[in-house]
Amino acid sequence: MSLVVVQLGQCGNQVGQQLFEVVSTDGHSGWSESKYYWSISQERFFSSGTDGVPVARAVLVDMEPKVISHTVSKAANSGCWRYGAQSAFCQKQGSGNNWANGFCVHGPQHEEAVMDLVQQEAEKCERLSGFLTMMSLAGGTGSGLGTFVTQCLRDRYPHSLILNQLTWPYGTGEVIVQNYNTVLTLSHLYQSSDALLIHENDIIHRICSQLVNIKQISFTDINKVIAHQLASVLQPACTGWHATEYGSNPLGDLLGSLVTHPEYKLLGLMNIPQMSDTSLQFSTFSWPGLLKHLRQMLMANSKMEAGIDWQVKLPLTGLLSAAKVPQNKEMHFNTSLANLLILRGKDVQEADARCFKEQALYTPWMPVDSAFNIWRTSTPFNKYEKSATIVSNSQCLLKPLDCAMRKAWDMFASRAYVHQYVKHGISEEEFLDSFTTMEQVIASYSNLGLYR
Repeated sequence: MSLVVVQLGQCGNQVGQQLFEVVSTDGHSGWSESKYYWSISQERFFSSGTDGVPVARAVLVDMEPKVISHTVSKAANSGCWRYGAQSAFCQKQGSGNNWANGFCVHGPQHEEAVMDLVQQEAEKCERLSGFLTMMSLAGGTGSGLGTFVTQCLRDRYPHSLILNQLTWPYGTGEVIVQNYNTVLTLSHLYQSSDALLIHENDIIHRICSQLVNIKQISFTDINKVIAHQLASVLQPACTGWHATEYGSNPLGDLLGSLVTHPEYKLLGLMNIPQMSDTSLQFSTFSWPGLLKHLRQMLMANSKMEAGIDWQVKLPLTGLLSAAKVPQNKEMHFNTSLANLLILRGKDVQEADARCFKEQALYTPWMPVDSAFNIWRTSTPFNKYEKSATIVSNSQCLLKPLDCAMRKAWDMFASRAYVHQYVKHGISEEEFLDSFTTMEQVIASYSNLGLYR
C-alpha cells in the first residue's frame, strides 16, 4: 500500500525531501531479500514516471516559492527520483510566523487548490494506506496551514489514516510566539489526526554534535537525522514475532500497534546506532548490546545513547511514578502505553527482544501482549549492518510539552501578542480551549504510571 506525503512549510518540505532521498537509496545491497524489499518500498513512496525516474508520492505546500523551488530542483538533480510536475503549491506571501494567519487566512483561501493536488496524488495509488503530513510546530505556514490541511484531509478522507510528523522547536526559541503556535497546533491536531510523531530539534542537534561528530551543524544535518529515523520506521518490515511477510499497510500496522486509546496520540522515537560514516567503518554491533542500550534509553527517556542514565531501574510495585515524586531516582522512569520495536539487519532472527515484554515497563492497565509489538527484516538499513528503532507511546514527551504549556500560559496571562492572533481570527476563548485540551493530554500521560 502507498503513502501520500504532504510537505508543509519550510521545515516540512526540507525534511520530506531528505526522507525521499533516504528511501530512494536504501535497500540496494546484495542481500537476498533486498529486491523484494526494494519493490515494496518503491510502491510505498513512489509512482512510475514516464521518463523512467520514480516520482515521489508527495504534495509540496508553502506560502513562499523559494524553499519549494530549491526542494524540487535538489530532488531532480539527484537523478534517482523527482517530484511530480504538478505536485507543488506556493504563493508569494508568508504567514509571518502567525499560526492564525496560516490557519484562518491562507488555509481557507487556498483549500481547493491544495486539496486538488492531494486528490491527484491519492488517485494515483492503487491502494492508499493514508497520509503522512510533515510540518514544524514553530512557524505560521507549517503549523497553522498544516493544521488546516490536516483537518481538510480528515473531512475528505474520513476512513484514511493520518500521521503527522512534527518538528518541535528549539527550547531556546526560534520564534517569539513558538509556544503559542505549538499549543494551538497540538490541540487542534489532537482532534483530527490519528497520531503525532514528534522530533525535538534540541535532541537531534545533540545527536548531530555528539554522535555524528558534526562541528558546524546546519538544518540540513538535522533534517538528515530526522529523515533517517523516520525511514527506519516506514521502510518495509515483517510484522509480528514470527512473521515472514512484509507488512502491507504501513500506517495501519504502525498505528494499530501504538495508538490503542484516543486520549494517547503522542509518539516518540529512539534509534540506535547513530554515528558518522567514518566511525561506522570501524564499528561492529551485536544484538544483545544494541537491545540493552535501547531498553535503557526507553526506561530513562534518553533519545540518544550517549549519556544514558543507567541508574534508572524498573520501578517496584506500589511506588509512585516520576510525575509525582521527581526527586527519587527511580521516579524518572518512563512509563509506556505501547511500544513498537523495529529490528533491521544481519542475523535479525537471533535478536532476543523479550526484555521489552516486562509488564513493569508499561502502565498497569495495558497487558504486555497488547502493549508491545516487534517488526523485523534481515535487509540492512541505510548503511548500518544492524540497527534498532523503538517508537514509543509513553511519557517521553511530557517534559517538552509541559515546558511549552507553561511558557505559553505566561505569555497569555500578560496578553503578549494575543492581538496578532485575534486580528486574524483566533479568539481568546479558542486559546483557552487549546490550553484546556493540552492540560488534559498532560494529565492523561502523567497518570500512566501513577500507581503500580
